Amino acid sequence: MADFAQILTQLAYSYGYPGVFLASLLGSLVPFLPVPYLIVVILLSKTLDPLTLGVVAGVGGALGKSTSYILGRSGYLFSGERTKKNLKFLGGFVGKYGDLGVFVFAVTPLPDDLYYVPLGMVGFPFWRLMLANTAGKVILSTGVAYFGRQYFEAAKFYLGGSELVTTLLLLALTLAVTIVLARADWEAAYTIYKEGGTTAVLRRLDEVLGFRRPPTSS
Repeated sequence: MADFAQILTQLAYSYGYPGVFLASLLGSLVPFLPVPYLIVVILLSKTLDPLTLGVVAGVGGALGKSTSYILGRSGYLFSGERTKKNLKFLGGFVGKYGDLGVFVFAVTPLPDDLYYVPLGMVGFPFWRLMLANTAGKVILSTGVAYFGRQYFEAAKFYLGGSELVTTLLLLALTLAVTIVLARADWEAAYTIYKEGGTTAVLRRLDEVLGFRRPPTSS
């Protein structure tokens, strides 16, 4: 995954905005493969306009996610038990939240494949998916681009201009967030939230992330 992210970054550096578009598209193309393509947006925010960068990356990321919808429409059977469990749970929200759910998953770093695949399974209109998804991805990518610009300016001040250290810290943080979101059990998180709110989720975070099994009822 790290090698793939490096390839995407080199692609973006070499071709500017078209490279960013391709990096975002390719980074989102394979369902359930957590490629942190937003690292490309952050790194390029040093030299490219954050607004244009965010729009280009958002559109590319949204188009890439169409494969998740297509996967759902094909009726593909997943072998991973965690994936099956999450898809079954999140599929219950499709009819209730629809476009809003697409937007929320797109505008946050949540693993949106878990929501988009069930949308394809139930035949949710593709144009509505793309509209809400593109809006969310553009907002997310633009926010990340502006964050990146401020991050590098602050890092230059506090770290004395060490670009290598700044980039390594950012890459480590991005990879850590990606891994955490990919392994989370969202059904468990929702159940715990209903029982005790955000405090309970934070207190039982090891259970949500699969490091500890939930207690069994006697």
